[in-house]
Amino acid sequence: MTITEWVQALVWIALVLVLGVVEVFTLDFIFIMLAAGAAGGLIAALIGAPWWLSAIIAAVLALVLLGLVRPRVLQALGRNADPHRTGVEGLVGMPGTVAVAFTSSAPGQVRLANGETWSARIDAAAPERAPALGTHVVVESIEGSTAVVRIQQKAAP
Repeated sequence: MTITEWVQALVWIALVLVLGVVEVFTLDFIFIMLAAGAAGGLIAALIGAPWWLSAIIAAVLALVLLGLVRPRVLQALGRNADPHRTGVEGLVGMPGTVAVAFTSSAPGQVRLANGETWSARIDAAAPERAPALGTHVVVESIEGSTAVVRIQQKAAP
């Protein structure tokens, strides 16, 4: 190997390492595909291809990986995602009971099915009266630290 080929190989190795490190911090499977393309360029350079051919091989390989492999990897990783809503989004639709009665001027509190107690107010769009202690309610939305609830309708027999 000549000095030029060594320099070319070292440039490809450095590029693979830099792109690999960037991928570790971004975790979006773009830079790892680029690093794999650079690895293809490294292999071409080690076989003896001129620098321009190594660059074309690296670019084509990276584009193929980005277009064909990355979407499948993202899809495969998304299959095992938890389908349940979490956090505040998980509270919407959750049943609860009134723990502190509401008044027209002050919100009350509700104890939700998950055991949490939240400040609550009745949904303004609902033409319902203020719920009494022990009334069954359902969370409509969360506004800040207040649960907006509606009175749970009893199921018809």
